[in-house]
Amino acid sequence: MRTSTEPVLVVHGGAGSIPDEMVEAYLAGVRAALDAGWVILEAGGSAVAAVEAAIAVMEDDGSFDAGRGSVLNQDGRVQLDAMIMDGASLAAGGIGAVETVRHPIRVARAVMERSPHVYFAGSGAERFAAEHGFAPIDNSALVTPRERRRFEDARQSAATGQDVRAGDRTTGLPTHDTVGAVALDRGGDLAAGTSTGGISDKPVGRIGDSSIIGSGCYADNESAAVSCTGEGEPIMRLVLGKWTVDRVAAGETPQAAARAAIERLGTRLGGRGGLILLDHDGHVGIAANTPRMAWALRTPAGADAGTEVGLG
Repeated sequence: MRTSTEPVLVVHGGAGSIPDEMVEAYLAGVRAALDAGWVILEAGGSAVAAVEAAIAVMEDDGSFDAGRGSVLNQDGRVQLDAMIMDGASLAAGGIGAVETVRHPIRVARAVMERSPHVYFAGSGAERFAAEHGFAPIDNSALVTPRERRRFEDARQSAATGQDVRAGDRTTGLPTHDTVGAVALDRGGDLAAGTSTGGISDKPVGRIGDSSIIGSGCYADNESAAVSCTGEGEPIMRLVLGKWTVDRVAAGETPQAAARAAIERLGTRLGGRGGLILLDHDGHVGIAANTPRMAWALRTPAGADAGTEVGLG
C-alpha cells in the first residue's frame, strides 16, 4: 500500500436550481464541510472518517436537502437516506427512509463497520441506530420553517392540479438536493458518501439513488470514488455511480468520465443531476447538467469552491 499519497477531499451540496439568494449559504456550507473533513485528512486520518465528518456538517447545516433542512414527503415528514463506502475493502453501509436519525451518514458508517449487512431501511434502520448508541430524535427537529412553507405551498398547488416537483426543476424555483463527499487519504485509500432527504412531496417510503450502492455512491481503490446528486430514478436505472467508476478503471480521466456520465444521464433518460469523482491518483472530475451545483475541493495546494459547473 502506498504511504505517501497526498490527500484530496471533494464535497458537493447538490445539483439543482439554487436560487441567487441561497448561493452564499450553499458556499458557506460546502466550505465548512470541507474544513471538517480536511482536518482529519491532514492529520493522517482515514478517507472514510473525512467523508463522514464532511457530510455530517452538511446534515446539520439546514441549507441542504440532507438531515435538518430536508424536504418533506407527502405526509409532511422528513425521511432520510444515506450511504458510505470504503474503497479499500469495498465495505459499504446504507440506510433508507429513516425519520428519527440526526446524522444518517454516521448510522450508515455503523452499518458498514458493525454489521455483516449493507443496508437497513425504515423502522429496522432506526432500531439498528438505537441499538448502536444513536439517540433517536423527534422528526420535527429535522423540519425547518422554509420546508414547512414549501410543503404548505405544495398542498395548495396540488389542489389546483399543478406539479410542484416538475416546476422546481424547470422554472428555477428553490430546490435543495443531496449532499456528498469523496476523499483520498495519505494511505492511498478512497471513500465516498452521500446523504439526502430525497425529492419534495415524495411518496412515503420512496428511496432514491443516494443510498443505493453503485447508483448514487461507489468507491473502489482500484479506480475511483463517486457521489451523485440529482433525479434519483434515472440515476438508479443507469447505475450511474458504478458506470462512471468503471470508465475510470478503463482508462478515462475523472473529468472525462464525469462529463460522459452526465451526458449519458441526459441523453439516455432525460435525467438531470451532477456528480463529483476522485481517482486513486488524486485527479478530480466535476460535472452537472443543472443550473447550479454547489461544490468545494481541497488538496495540499489549497482549496476552491463554486456553484457554477456544467458540461461546457
